[in-house]
Amino acid sequence: MKAIAYLKPVIFAAALIPAAALAYGVSLALVYGDTRHVGADPLDYITDQTGWWALTFLMIALCVTPIRRLTGWNAVIRLRRMLGLFSFFYALLHMLTWLVLLNFFDVDAMVKDVIKRPYITVGMATFLILSALAMTSNRFAVRVLGRKWQTLHRFVYVAAIGGVIHFWWLVKADITEPRRYAVILAVLLAFRVWWAVQKRSAKTRPAVA
Repeated sequence: MKAIAYLKPVIFAAALIPAAALAYGVSLALVYGDTRHVGADPLDYITDQTGWWALTFLMIALCVTPIRRLTGWNAVIRLRRMLGLFSFFYALLHMLTWLVLLNFFDVDAMVKDVIKRPYITVGMATFLILSALAMTSNRFAVRVLGRKWQTLHRFVYVAAIGGVIHFWWLVKADITEPRRYAVILAVLLAFRVWWAVQKRSAKTRPAVA
């Protein structure tokens, strides 16, 4: 428990580093015209980085339960909520980049994008799921929703699948990176299915006299 108390603020600070680096690079580009840290197209860079970190933190958050079950380190579960919220934080930055910087609040253009571009349709659906999970990640929501809370938060796997599909359809040509995420997610889902089967088998197994 003490280890988690020290580890949590360290991970929190580390999770903010990508956002800080992005803000630093954008500041240099705006103030001094120095685009070395954000590339030739800063908007593309911001979009790519925020999306990449959103998906990365989502995968890391999904790794917490397998780590707990495989190692017996129960205290690690205290990191899951924070990691999930960081996934939403970067997803929100990703969405705001598209909403504000790329479309300038042009509702008609955004609606057309969502309808005509499947990867944006999936991305929007994924963001809405993450938003619902983030808004209900507090203790008050747990008390109010009761058993429904766990059912709702299982949609994190749907969000993860949506995030991988969004990334895969976006890159189109070189699918090396989204394929890595797909493999990681497949392993995580396989682990959950295996654990669910084992749990069901244990319940149906006749008791030894």
